[in-house]
Amino acid sequence: MAGVWVFKGGVVRLVDGEIARKVLVHTPSNEVITSYAVLERKLSALGWERYYEDPDLLQFHKRSTVHLISLPKDFNKFKSIHMYDIVVKNRNVFEVRDM
Repeated sequence: MAGVWVFKGGVVRLVDGEIARKVLVHTPSNEVITSYAVLERKLSALGWERYYEDPDLLQFHKRSTVHLISLPKDFNKFKSIHMYDIVVKNRNVFEVRDM
């Protein structure tokens, strides 16, 4: 049985088909982040620097904070959990939207 279980209004049901894909959006420019190169430019402008401690991850650190953003090396593995991490650490600059 393929699908996703959804809890809504006190009822659990199985939903067939695809769940809406999420995208990360840079809100000041309304630009969808389509690659790590685009994301790195936006994060650099906000004071984030590349952190090279772990060779298996793409990481960014902001000197004025203890925050670290860790992403999979492959952009195709960039999931909504990573997007929300970026949103939380950069309030009012990024948001996650349904595609």
